[in-house]
Amino acid sequence: MTAIAENVAAVRARIVAAAKRAGRDPASIRLIGASAAFKGVSVEQMQAAMDAGLRDFGENRVQEAEAHIEALGERARDATWHLIGHLQSNKVKDALERFDILQTIDSVRLAEQISRRAPKAKPTRILLEVNVAGETSKFGFSPAEVAEAVAAIRQLPGIEIAGLMTIAPQVSDAEQVRPYFRELRELAEAHGLTELSMGMTDDFEVAIEEGATMVRVGRALFGERPS
Repeated sequence: MTAIAENVAAVRARIVAAAKRAGRDPASIRLIGASAAFKGVSVEQMQAAMDAGLRDFGENRVQEAEAHIEALGERARDATWHLIGHLQSNKVKDALERFDILQTIDSVRLAEQISRRAPKAKPTRILLEVNVAGETSKFGFSPAEVAEAVAAIRQLPGIEIAGLMTIAPQVSDAEQVRPYFRELRELAEAHGLTELSMGMTDDFEVAIEEGATMVRVGRALFGERPS
């Protein structure tokens, strides 16, 4: 077993344990390998993760996804590709061609641009990014803006709002971000949304306990970022 395969197995075991603590089915939680190039993840590491059964990959930038998809060749078709970084309006067309799920929709205007370009035969799945903690360094709707945004975007053709996404503050104790994950879950429930993308390497177990259906894990799968 490769080091990557061991890491995938270890993270999946932690997912199972967290799900059981919350009385949830572990199969309801999707593990996304955060494989953005800036984290130093190589195509070989991604191939090893795929060999270990990982099928979901999250990229921060469209061009990074393009490079990985091209390098993986036919194997890229076996994966589901998630955009987990900020989407610039001038990259919408390319993002729609590369990604299966756009997780970081942070304005109605951006959703409108996606709607205009999205194929109408198969709606594009999106998540609305919510800045639950109100950090000025992060993108996303404020919790108070979610209701109006959901109502507006649901009127747009070619888009399916699958759920909500958040990036929690970096803290020394994962318990400190539990209230943010809980608030996101409550927002999703209030609007009949089922997908919750929340939790990364340092806090994904708490996120699962609070209802995450997708966790975006980089370092615990692929190792520390090169210095």
